Amino acid sequence: MVGPAEPFTTKSDFAYLTLRNMILSGELEPGATLNQATLAPAIGVSTTPLREALRRLKSEGLVELDAHRDARVAPLTAEEARDMLEIRRSLDPLAAALAAERRTRDDLREMRAAAEGVQPLRSDPEVFDLVAHRRFHTAIYLASHNELLISTLDGLWDKADRYRRLGLVVERSQAERDQKAAEHAALLECVVAGDSDGAAEIMRVHIDTSLGAKAASQLGARPAAATSRP
Repeated sequence: MVGPAEPFTTKSDFAYLTLRNMILSGELEPGATLNQATLAPAIGVSTTPLREALRRLKSEGLVELDAHRDARVAPLTAEEARDMLEIRRSLDPLAAALAAERRTRDDLREMRAAAEGVQPLRSDPEVFDLVAHRRFHTAIYLASHNELLISTLDGLWDKADRYRRLGLVVERSQAERDQKAAEHAALLECVVAGDSDGAAEIMRVHIDTSLGAKAASQLGARPAAATSRP
C-alpha cells in the first residue's frame, strides 16, 4: 500500500518515484493503460503532480503519452532489448577490467560481502534476490572508480530489470543456474587477483548468457554477439 506523499520533497517527486517503482517491479506491466483519473487517488496525489510524474517517466522511456494525454507503460521491444545488450557487452567488461586494476581494500570487502548474498535468480524472484544481485554487480562497477561509467551502468540496470523479468518467464535449468553462480565466483576471483583481461572475458560471457540476452531472443532481437565478433 502506498503511503502519504508528505515526506517527499514534492508530490510530483512522490508520484514519480511511486510509479517508477511500480513499473520497474512489474506491478504495472508493460503496455498497461494508466488511467489518470483512477491512478491519482490510488497513490494519494492530484492529477497535476501525476501528469508531471508521467512526463518525467516518458523522458526515461518508461511511459508513453499521446496527444490526448492517454498514458500507458512502455512495452518491451526487441529494439530496446538489443540496444541495451549491445551497450552492456561493451561497458560491463570495461567496468570489470577497471575494477581488477583499481580495486581498493574497501572495494574488495564490499564485493566479498555482496558475493555471499547473491544467488541465481528464480522465476519469481523476491525483492531481496533482486537487491542482492544488483548489489554484487554494483560493487564491481564502483570498484572501477570511473564515475561516468558507474552512472551509465546504474541507469541501464533500472531499465534492464524489466527485461530480466521477461527472461525469467521460462524456467532456467539447474545447470544454467549453476553456471551463473560459477561466473559470479570466477569474476570475483579475477578482480581480487588483479586479472583485468580475465575479468573482462568472464563478464562478457556473463552478459551474452544473461537474462537480458534471453529476453532479447524471446522478443526476436538479433543477438549482438552474432554480429560483433569476427
